[in-house]
Formats: sequence, C-alpha cells, structure tokens
Amino acid sequence: MSETPQYSDPSDLLDFTWRQSPEIGEGYVRGIQLRDGLWLTIAHNHFYDEIITPNCDRAHSLEYCFHLAGGVVSSGTLTLAGQYGFYGSGMAPGCGTYQLLGQEHLDVSVHISPELFRSFAGNLDCELPPQLQHLIRPYTQTYYHHIGTTTPTMQVVLHQILDCPYWGISKRLHWESKVLELLGMLVVQEVEMRNGNHPLHSLKPDVKERLHHARELLLQRLDNPPTLIELARLVGLNDCTLKRGFREVFGTTVFSYVRSHRLEQARQLLQIGDMNIKEIAHLVGYADPKSFAIAFRKQFGLNPKDYRKKRKYSV
Repeated sequence: MSETPQYSDPSDLLDFTWRQSPEIGEGYVRGIQLRDGLWLTIAHNHFYDEIITPNCDRAHSLEYCFHLAGGVVSSGTLTLAGQYGFYGSGMAPGCGTYQLLGQEHLDVSVHISPELFRSFAGNLDCELPPQLQHLIRPYTQTYYHHIGTTTPTMQVVLHQILDCPYWGISKRLHWESKVLELLGMLVVQEVEMRNGNHPLHSLKPDVKERLHHARELLLQRLDNPPTLIELARLVGLNDCTLKRGFREVFGTTVFSYVRSHRLEQARQLLQIGDMNIKEIAHLVGYADPKSFAIAFRKQFGLNPKDYRKKRKYSV
C-alpha cells in the first residue's frame, strides 16, 4: 500500500484511502473510524501474484469480513466469494495469510471493540447473554471464528454500503446503520446455533443437496424462472419442503432470491453501460420499467438512472 493515505471525503478527517503499490497490483483500501470502537474497511484490489502476509500472535477485536470477490486462506481456512468470516475477540494466532492468485478481491470488513459490543447488551453491567459470551475472550485465549454463507439479505446491505451516495455526516450515519444491521444478522445466527435450533440442523443432507440444485436452476433461468411447483418437481421435493427448506438454507424465499439476483444482474449491467435502462429491465425479467425502477431503488437505495449517473462520475 502507499505510505501516504488520501482523504476519501474532504469533509471527514477519519476517512482515508490507501492506493495499492503498483509493483504488486492495482486497487485501494478505504478505512473509516465510524465511532470509538467501530471501524469499516473496504478493500478492492487485483493482485498480480499470490500475496503471503506473515503474522505474529496478536490481540484481536471482534471482526466480520464479507468476501464479494476473490478469497483468502487464513489459519488454514479457505473463505471464498459469497462467504464471510465472523471472528470474536481474543488472541489471533500467528500464521500466513494467503490471498488467491491472479484474482480480483473485494472485501467489506468491520472491527468492533469488545467494549462497544458489550454496550449493546441492554443491561447496566453490559453482561452478554450466555449464547454470545464465546465472542469475547481474553487475549490469552484463541479467538472464536466461524465461516458462513452470505445470504441475499446480507448482499443487499453490502451493496448499500459499497454504493453509498452520501458524504459527511449523512455518509457516516448511513454506514454505521448498515454495519450494525449486518452485525445483528450475524448475532441472530450465533444465538440460533448456540441454542441448537439453527434451521439447518433440521434438514437431511440429501434435502440440502436438492435445495442447492434448486438454487442453481433458478440462477440458470433468472429471466424466466420455473414456478414453485415446477421447481419442486425438477429437484424431487414437494413444494412445502422446498419453500421451508429454501428459506432455512438461503435465508429468504424463492421469490425474493430470484428478485435479488435479477436486480444484482441489472446493477452489473448498469455499471457496464452498454444497454439502456429499458433494455436492462426486460433482460432481467421486468416488463414494466417503472416496476423495475421501484424494485431497484428498494434494494440499492437509488433508482437505475441515478445509480448509473453516480457510477459514471465516480470512475
């Protein structure tokens, strides 16, 4: 990284960007302290070669990191695009961190101090419930970590962070609300797992496999997806099991999953800029451009025209 950071927002002295050293790749790391004990980092890089970063044992705050492109191997665990790592406080053991070869990397990560996390407990002693106490460990103990799959709802919030249209105080309030929203989703999952009633525990392996097959079929036919009855028949499940299981595995309904991925495809097409908005709407399955604009704004916070304009001027 460049030794001298640049201010990302002239009105915010706690918002910095470091450019990638041209010898090893292209891109940047943007970091901002949102408040005492809360830091947001957005890293978007393309490395020419494998990067190995040796680390010593070190004190570690709570952290979650979502990988939107590329992946990383840390402590022998591989985390790829579409996954996240959730880490408690404690001691992070020294190891090499290996970023995958020749790939684009896009990560959104948040660090939270143990003191700030405890402050959300809602009691005078800042005592965490038993299901969350494993997230706060002394620095003499190895930290907790969990690798999970990014749900479509999480993806929506992540893109609302990446495509923030605000500056100054409005930007800080927007980002803080979104990083805490993601934290809330992760905490819900931790509580469910600790209580032993995480939804995934109730599904047999062959049902999970069929549900993943259903997701692949939906992704292949986003422009003209099968009905629930047809999809259930294609993967060998009844429609009730499909609906219940799909929500449990992917955190959303079949309809919401299709809509989310249609709009994500539209967002990428708007970035490319080769098609007009009406053409994009039809391509992703919206016959009415107005309905498309309403759905797009609901998911990304901007209508398609304003999103394209923002991307144009940010390049």
